[in-house]
Amino acid sequence: MIAVGGILILAACASAPTPRGTADLATVIARATGQVAILDTSAKQFIGIIDGLGDLSHASIVYSRDGRFAFVFGRDGGLTKVDILGHKIVKRTLQAGNSIGGAISQDGKLVAVANYEPGGVRVFNSDTLEMVADIPALVGDGPDRSKVIGLVDAPDNRFVFSLWDSGEIWVADFSTGNTPVITRYKDVGIQPYDALITSNGRYYIAGLFGEDGMALLDLWHPENGVKRILDHYGKGQERLPVYKMPHLEGWAIAGKRAFVPAVGHHEVLVIDTETWQQIGAIPVHGQPVFVMAHPDNRHVWVNFSVPDYDTVQIIDTESLAIVGELKPGKGVLHMEFSSRGDQIWLSVRDDNKVIGYNPYTFEPIAELPLPSPSGIFMSSRAGKIGL
Repeated sequence: MIAVGGILILAACASAPTPRGTADLATVIARATGQVAILDTSAKQFIGIIDGLGDLSHASIVYSRDGRFAFVFGRDGGLTKVDILGHKIVKRTLQAGNSIGGAISQDGKLVAVANYEPGGVRVFNSDTLEMVADIPALVGDGPDRSKVIGLVDAPDNRFVFSLWDSGEIWVADFSTGNTPVITRYKDVGIQPYDALITSNGRYYIAGLFGEDGMALLDLWHPENGVKRILDHYGKGQERLPVYKMPHLEGWAIAGKRAFVPAVGHHEVLVIDTETWQQIGAIPVHGQPVFVMAHPDNRHVWVNFSVPDYDTVQIIDTESLAIVGELKPGKGVLHMEFSSRGDQIWLSVRDDNKVIGYNPYTFEPIAELPLPSPSGIFMSSRAGKIGL
């Protein structure tokens, strides 16, 4: 055994490695050290660590179609292609000055990056990381550019994203090649700050920081434009100080209900996804950040912002009752279920560890050291829209 970055990993043997798949692997961001750890969820241990990934203070990861390669989006504008079986960097480029995530196209051939500086989206060949398109997020007729947030992939090789500064949603259609057709939806609301796409790829929903409500684009019927929903959601109400805005990827959609972290309240909102109206509110421990659904939709798991970020609660989606509470440690930042739901893994940043739980008994199954862990990304995301 050898120690790397405080993690014990198996030394590579002299003979060729035994061929294996990637479906039970995950990548975990070690934000303070610019590293990504490779988690084997079958063995319940880290099997490798990759250095040299730059500023990972707000990093995210998407996967190639075959689940072999992870594309790491760093805050420093770095786009890095990582071999999760070879535990090495394949290619790295500093494509911008300040980035905020990215997406991979439905066919797996294009990787898009959302940039704050310069504002816009840059799109790369997923094999070579050569740039194939540069989409400046012009405010009006330019020359000023907007920060881009909420970039997701959509069916038929489209990317959808929002413009913070101009209150727009854009669709970049790459279905006919590497020259995109851009559709702009203007005046969707003030300061869209994050977005999600539903798992079937139909609805793109942007949160609005500057006003109440959210903006919804139905990608089955884009000709209908953007609709305002959930007018109670967001700013304007009397509420607590917001220490951390919820990430909209943290919505949990279970059946015909969505479980939504309330902004500035100790509540999880329950939404009817056919009418997009609120039908309930569940009091919880603190201000929720992520609300993650188990793959069987029976339970949703909720974590919280400071000062309540040492706690996780579990809600039954049928009774809407809290059926479990855990205290994993300080700084529970991210949660991720294994693809078939037999495990859930939590990053506990301030205690420098990652913990796995049995999601049925709520008992821990593994505790692994990692410096300042944040995002956890199962390789099964390779087969899912918007992830």
